[in-house]
Amino acid sequence: MNKIKQKRFFCSVGFRLRFEQTKVYSTAKLIGFLFLFIFSACSEKITERKDWDKVFEEHGVKGSFLLYDQKNDSYITHNYVRCEQGFIPASTFKVFNSLVGLETGVVKDEKMVIKWDGKTRSIPAWNEDHSLRSAVKVSCVPYFQEVARRVGEEDMRKYLIKTGYGNQKMGAKLDNFWLEGDLRISVKEQVDFLKRFYAYDLPFSRRNISIVKKILLLEETKNYKLYAKTGWGIEQDKNIGWWIGFIETQNNVYFFATNIEGKHISDSKFQKARIEITQRFLRELKIM
Repeated sequence: MNKIKQKRFFCSVGFRLRFEQTKVYSTAKLIGFLFLFIFSACSEKITERKDWDKVFEEHGVKGSFLLYDQKNDSYITHNYVRCEQGFIPASTFKVFNSLVGLETGVVKDEKMVIKWDGKTRSIPAWNEDHSLRSAVKVSCVPYFQEVARRVGEEDMRKYLIKTGYGNQKMGAKLDNFWLEGDLRISVKEQVDFLKRFYAYDLPFSRRNISIVKKILLLEETKNYKLYAKTGWGIEQDKNIGWWIGFIETQNNVYFFATNIEGKHISDSKFQKARIEITQRFLRELKIM
């Protein structure tokens, strides 16, 4: 059996204590208070799976994985340090873009169609009219570029900030900043965003979050429901791949995000790797 190394990570907390001049606190009391505050507020249960290195190597990529177990309030990860590094979100941004489109009213519902602009693109499925639902299914970039243009820079920036999405940077071009701009998001931030999405704890209506959730449903069995979105972009001449989502079981919810990178790998292998790696981990953990 592979050895699982348990770690406990502590976040750093910045705060200031103001004392009244008439009160005196002993050093011992102050140290005790600080220790208990930091320990109770900032500790996270994280299991680091070093043995999963070989899974990424088998696919010819580097990467990281993070899973949050809601019932047990704990994380399982590979390469946790990399989980805190920001990457271009690519098509995983379609989750956020859909929410903003619905919230601002430029997208009425999942059935609303945006007409094909007549420009032939390399992916045949993009060369036709699409609804929000079908555009998410085939990850149609032109559809969501048009949504972004209709939303406008002011509202897009407003919701990036209100949501706290990634580093909240848009860059110069409204209709591709999640593909080639300055926006970056980490694996940890993806999981945190999905947790808030599931809990309806985002600055979007319950109706609109529910619509997007239904669109993200990929697989339903008697044991689980899988909701997920892929992403694929180029950053510094490297392929960057994502698979993010969550799984509902009968008594728990698991949130996950996988990010991979690779240079010397065919597009077809890279496309499959992000999903196959994630599925292997989920099956090993007996979630799927």
